[in-house]
Amino acid sequence: MNYFLPYEKLNPLFAALKTQGYDCIAPQVRDGTIVYDEIIDAKQLPWGMRDIQQPGSYQLEATGTEEAFAWANGAQALKPLTFKPKESLWEVTRDTNGKLTFKPAQVQAKPTAIFGARACDLAGLAVQSKTFIDNKYQDKRFIVHKNALFIIAVNCGYASSNCFCVSTNTGPKATQGYDLAFTEVEQGFLVEIATDKGKQVIDALSLSEAEKKHEQQAINKTKQATDMQTKQMPKNNSRALRDILMDNLNHPQWDKVAERCLSCGNCTMVCPTCFCHHETESASIDGTHSEHAREWDSCFSSGHSYIHGKVIREDTRTRYRQWLTHKLGSWWDQFDTSGCVGCGRCVTWCPVGIDITEEMAIIADDTNKVKKP
Repeated sequence: MNYFLPYEKLNPLFAALKTQGYDCIAPQVRDGTIVYDEIIDAKQLPWGMRDIQQPGSYQLEATGTEEAFAWANGAQALKPLTFKPKESLWEVTRDTNGKLTFKPAQVQAKPTAIFGARACDLAGLAVQSKTFIDNKYQDKRFIVHKNALFIIAVNCGYASSNCFCVSTNTGPKATQGYDLAFTEVEQGFLVEIATDKGKQVIDALSLSEAEKKHEQQAINKTKQATDMQTKQMPKNNSRALRDILMDNLNHPQWDKVAERCLSCGNCTMVCPTCFCHHETESASIDGTHSEHAREWDSCFSSGHSYIHGKVIREDTRTRYRQWLTHKLGSWWDQFDTSGCVGCGRCVTWCPVGIDITEEMAIIADDTNKVKKP
């Protein structure tokens, strides 16, 4: 059974989540983009705002409507909540006798409810779960942070010109990883329940059952987002891309993209699945304490490929090639999935507007199959 949650029930929803011990975060307008931040009132949502995305460009404009989710996505996915940008791993202390004591850092995660997770973000979380959990080297920190989340997905009714989740089979409707799924309809949301935790929250709100018109409006919204997408990944982002990439390691397109790429790492920072990191030591001046932490890194940095006195990937050409062949190719060998979820963030937030779908279409000799706006 699905339910209808009118807009005026949003604050009671946030209150119910608070009562059950969750801190609430939701999309809001900050610094010219839409980001996830703590929310206490539904007025903080990006009502009537839409993102206009192009390669290397992101702008917000008013739509003149009263919708809260008339936009595609911002720079953030769920990655900062589960794979922290910087996190302590262990620390060491030295006592007055010079004895060293090593102690693992405690993992702390507040129960957090996120309202507004997109289908591509949930697909990204699933990919990172394969990276950090579904192998013999499990990351306990990731597990703790992920288990602390209560996720309310909101299905997309709008797609930016950089979205291509349809061709990666990851959206625009969420199919996994949520407790509740909302679709914005007239004057509220169609609500689908996926877990017992989700049912507990909805039961506290005394909602009415969704009507047939709500069901149809939700279907129409998702279809609208599907029909708006003009970009696509060749071969439906399948394992076939692995062989194509490995057979084209000397393709001239690598040189052409290197002429534009700045090796800034923006694409990896906003990507929902990238997990490159490095570890650092922060020692006290008196030598009595040191903290060992990991923080996000990028395969576009020279230090990332530094091994025993040598930088393995010395130029932008090899760094971009490493990024793309790993994400769309060897990721299949490691995790039996692609590392791309079609969110388009790497296209939007690239300062020079490099488009991963166009680069792959050229390398795969598939340009005639790429839909144009």
